[in-house]
Amino acid sequence: MTKGRIRARIRRSHLYTFGCLRPQTTEEGGPHPLQLHGPGYSRTVYCNQPLIHEKKSLFYCNNNISTTKYNVLTFLPKALFEQFRRVANIYFLLAACLSASPISPFSPLSMIAPLAFVVGLSMAKEALEDSRRFLQDVKVNNRKVSVHKSNGEFVPRSWQRVMVGDVVKVEKDQFFPADLLLLSSSYEDGICYVETMNLDGETNLKVKRSLEATLSLDNDGAFWDFSGTIHCEDPNPNLYSFVGNFEYERQVYPLDPSQILLRDSKLRNTDYIYGVVIFTGHDSKVMQNSTKSPSKRSTIEKKMDHIIYTLFTVLILISFISSIGFVVKTKFQVPKWWYLQPDNIEYQYDPKKIMLAGMSHLITALILYGYLIPISLYVSIEIVKVLQASFINQDIQMYDEETGTPADARTSNLNEELGQVDTILSDKTGTLTCNQMDFLKCSIAGTSYGVRSSEVELAAAKQMASDMEEQDTESDLSNFPMIKGRVPRQNVRRAEEIELETVVTSKGDEDKRPAIKGFGFEDSRLMNGNWLKDPKADIMLLFFRILSVCHTAIPEVNEETGICTYEAESPDEGAFLVAAREFGFEFFRRTQSTVVVREKFSASGGVVEREYKILNLLDFTSKRKRMSVIVRDEEGNIILFCKGADSIIFDRLSENGKMYLEATTRHLNEYGENGLRTLALAYKRLNEQEYTEWNNEFHKARTAVGTDREALLEEVSDLMERELILIGATAVEDKLQKGVPQCIDKLAQAGLKIWVLTGDKMETAINIGFACSLLRQGMKQICITLDSDAVTNDRLEVVKGNILNQITNAAQMINMEKDPHAAFALIIDGKTLTYALEDDMKHQFLGLAVDCASVICCRVSPKQKALVTRLVKEGTGKTTLAIGDGANDVGMIQEADIGVGISGVEGMQAVMASDFSIAQFRFLERLLVIHGHWCYKRIAQMICYFFYKNIAFGLTIFYFEAFAGFSGQSVYDDWYMILFNVVLTSLPVISLGVFEQDVPSEVCLQFPALYQQGPKNLFFDWYRILGWMGNGLYSSLIIFFLVIIIFYDQAFRINGQTADMAAVGTTMFTCIICAVNCQIALTMSHFTWIQHLFVWGSIATWYLFLLLYGVLPPKYSKTAYQILIEVLAPAPIYWTATLLVTVACILPYLAHISFQRCFNPMDHHIIQEIKYYKKDIEDRHMWTRESSKARQETKIGFTARVEAKIRQLKGRLQKKQSALGVPSPTYT
Repeated sequence: MTKGRIRARIRRSHLYTFGCLRPQTTEEGGPHPLQLHGPGYSRTVYCNQPLIHEKKSLFYCNNNISTTKYNVLTFLPKALFEQFRRVANIYFLLAACLSASPISPFSPLSMIAPLAFVVGLSMAKEALEDSRRFLQDVKVNNRKVSVHKSNGEFVPRSWQRVMVGDVVKVEKDQFFPADLLLLSSSYEDGICYVETMNLDGETNLKVKRSLEATLSLDNDGAFWDFSGTIHCEDPNPNLYSFVGNFEYERQVYPLDPSQILLRDSKLRNTDYIYGVVIFTGHDSKVMQNSTKSPSKRSTIEKKMDHIIYTLFTVLILISFISSIGFVVKTKFQVPKWWYLQPDNIEYQYDPKKIMLAGMSHLITALILYGYLIPISLYVSIEIVKVLQASFINQDIQMYDEETGTPADARTSNLNEELGQVDTILSDKTGTLTCNQMDFLKCSIAGTSYGVRSSEVELAAAKQMASDMEEQDTESDLSNFPMIKGRVPRQNVRRAEEIELETVVTSKGDEDKRPAIKGFGFEDSRLMNGNWLKDPKADIMLLFFRILSVCHTAIPEVNEETGICTYEAESPDEGAFLVAAREFGFEFFRRTQSTVVVREKFSASGGVVEREYKILNLLDFTSKRKRMSVIVRDEEGNIILFCKGADSIIFDRLSENGKMYLEATTRHLNEYGENGLRTLALAYKRLNEQEYTEWNNEFHKARTAVGTDREALLEEVSDLMERELILIGATAVEDKLQKGVPQCIDKLAQAGLKIWVLTGDKMETAINIGFACSLLRQGMKQICITLDSDAVTNDRLEVVKGNILNQITNAAQMINMEKDPHAAFALIIDGKTLTYALEDDMKHQFLGLAVDCASVICCRVSPKQKALVTRLVKEGTGKTTLAIGDGANDVGMIQEADIGVGISGVEGMQAVMASDFSIAQFRFLERLLVIHGHWCYKRIAQMICYFFYKNIAFGLTIFYFEAFAGFSGQSVYDDWYMILFNVVLTSLPVISLGVFEQDVPSEVCLQFPALYQQGPKNLFFDWYRILGWMGNGLYSSLIIFFLVIIIFYDQAFRINGQTADMAAVGTTMFTCIICAVNCQIALTMSHFTWIQHLFVWGSIATWYLFLLLYGVLPPKYSKTAYQILIEVLAPAPIYWTATLLVTVACILPYLAHISFQRCFNPMDHHIIQEIKYYKKDIEDRHMWTRESSKARQETKIGFTARVEAKIRQLKGRLQKKQSALGVPSPTYT
């Protein structure tokens, strides 16, 4: 008893028809165990004798788990492998090794230090990220549980020391440390309640039961001499099956999943349980469903390797050209150069050893031209990504005030990948939904009740109102049909107002009534007993009684307030009971065989407690799609109450039970269109003889032994659930997390595909699909399922052939569809998915799924989530993002290109395995559409620019090499070359990667189609990459040859001297610094003072360095002594050449972007121009119209659904206008 709540101890097993029955025994032979033999069924567990399993023949893994990518022994080799998967790092490793030789043009330190810094920084980052997973593992492994030591004594022990065969005692609200066989519980019949949120994402409690033979083991002392043997299946990832036998006291009992408690499930509403450990550690089912932490690399980084290959090929090519030129010079010209003393020359210049000289020069050239492959690129990218990640973390718009949780970029390696996502694979419970239902509307006896609007209705009304405003001011509307002709505007407006009045409800009344969780109903006709005045009050009475009696919930009474809350197996059921309570029919007590309801508005006028005796309960299954309860009321009448899917209930109605069928069907369609989940309610009165005869048959089926027992029960139940009388229907709204429909709508408009992978049953998943607008009315549903009987009885080839036939037929149906606006949704369950994911069928399944607008996979295990994610990732070759909040989502999160964890109520397992974490699903919109878009363009432009500037710089060294007889002489001072990437061009490119914005954040959301620039890879395709490389080649040619032409054979100083190599090299380097920094200024779309400081400051820094370097003594400055003050600054040709070369270098790019913006502008160019001329402020209507066009055509999401609703409203509007005598408008 906690928190003022009390609970009756009930033998829940008596309530269930199908799911919670104990194995029956026959009179002759006792239990019927399964015959376990052969591969896959070799595990033997000796209960209460854990040390036996330490023997070599039975050695089982320990209970220690690890989810880290590295350990102490593997970190160094694996981390080094990760770093040297980068092609550039391999090249620089070889260059660093060769730099120790005498033929290197640079010192060893200048080559080794940058490489060590880059690799060491990246390895430290990997270690930091993996240490977080390690700390989480330590925390889990050190949890405590009570373990039987000996002589009935239980002692606390850490999870990692639990062994197979141990008897453990788990207490309320604790997690199970391993996979256990339930022996007994605090309930006298061995029932316990389990929350499997971490396994399948469901928040509803599951009922587990022990064998009757072990019920007596209900205290510590009972385990003094306990022993038994379990023979069962080997470790496997299937969460929903278990096969085994339990030998105890010379009897053998068959085991099934209802006796198994899985690791990471939680014990709820049960004081304690005893269990024996079957699977530990990585043998447990939850760990079997886990996948290894993968090494993820972004698409851009992978493509960078191909660019490096290209540049490396160029490097080798020009090195060979240089070496060939050197060999020719050495062979034929060096012997003639007497001043080089050819008879006393080093071996690398010896004409007599020409091959050795050529190879030596090749190595020298490979090192000298290494500036073509920038090692600083990786350092710059790491810095930029860390800063980008910090901006994501500090985004106040992604901060959840309720929990105080900000966004967290847990790894910065994948920032740009956020801008290239094609498919999102999402968990449902806790990710999309709150798993909370609100009772909103109902239909009773052909009359609809409930005036409050659903989210879909309100959005449709809002859009309709916006549509009407546009019709008033604009005659051309592309998205919606326009009213034309000579129709009096006031008449049309009045007709529209009539329609909208039925949709929009008053917020004033809503605010007056305190919110009741699970109850959003508003209608005075039913509240406060007003229904008693209705002529059909007797039917309404039956409706309320079905709500309050037909369920399996258990009430919990708060002793302080006296208010009942309910522990229901589904949130729908909980909402029905709350609604019944608010209507005056409060279910408040359940005994073993009765349900007691307080009826507030009875004939006597007071509160009356009515007791209903439960005779039979036919519970809900995904196959039956209905549940029924047979009760005897206080007057002795036997009544069957039934609720279920309308398609099932309507087929079972009697002829006189269809009185309200037409009206109810119409209401159900309206509720469905408004995004509500619906159930139909019916009843049937029974006479004593009819019930007795049926109950005898039902008892026979219930006590039958064999595989056909469930089929017999279904057959007998079906006989009873016939000739029903329809009463009405209910409509509940599945409360999505805040902003989920809007987020999905925006992502759909951005062109993203969304798949839902959930452990929920199919009906729930479909309803959620409707609630978040992944499904809508008019969308054709393709349900690929298998009959459970077929799986049991048919051969594997037949089963697979059946699935393949369904897939093929569905694909043909899509291909034959003529309507371009037709939308298809694929829905598949986990059992069918098992076969669909096999190698011979998975590509057909993927092809069908890709052709559908939305895909929902239900009843899937964590392993299947990961396999589906892998199939989409590898099969489409496009970027996938997985998002979830529970441990059951870890495999999917790790398998996807990007994993996003939601730090919700299900623990931190998903967050620990994720690349990014957010507090709510709605923040995904901002993470992708804004930060993803920005990061992709920033990184893409940054890398392209990096290669441009290094090609422009590196090729000038090659050109000079040709002019210097291929001698290996560089035209630049060593310090110039060192500072080029480190100081003089590093900060502008970092500012480009951190601060660049093509459009502001609010514009990204208003124009979601901009996001498609990432998935289409418009800024990092080969056309753009080669364009930038070509620009670098052009700049290198201009810089080198224009400077040489200007300075060649001309007087440079006042006294007529010509320029030496130092003056030419410094002038050339000045031109490079000015050209590449002006180029990046042209590339930027968004300037802050930081960009101005870095770009123009880099040019100023060059002159400052030249000044200070020239002041140093000649011992240090060498040929650069006083080069600026005495040599370059006084010479006008130096300044003229710098200006001329810089302008010539940037002129082609300036012409290109000017032509593109004028004649072939991209989307962001148009938006930038509109913003620059402030047209978004001066002409708001134009801005709204343009933003409405800037979205990808989609068949899912709130907008698509609202437009369908608007078309329906306008159809009704035409009819009303006709009724009002207004001529029908013409639509275009």
